[in-house]
Amino acid sequence: MSVSKLNDYLKVTEAAEYLGISSNTLRNWEASGKITVYRNPMNGYRLFKQEDLDALLAQVNQNQHTATN
Repeated sequence: MSVSKLNDYLKVTEAAEYLGISSNTLRNWEASGKITVYRNPMNGYRLFKQEDLDALLAQVNQNQHTATN
């Protein structure tokens, strides 16, 4: 997947802080396919879209809500 504007993406540390998890947990979620990762075309670093993080949070909240009912 191509990256058009780097300002539209969060780095691993920023994305992990946004989600309230550790950077290693976020890397594990990426490796297991739970979240889409993009790569910086210059250095290959992981990048995440905030909308993807929001969708993941919504899914987690939905699963928690379903599990408690």
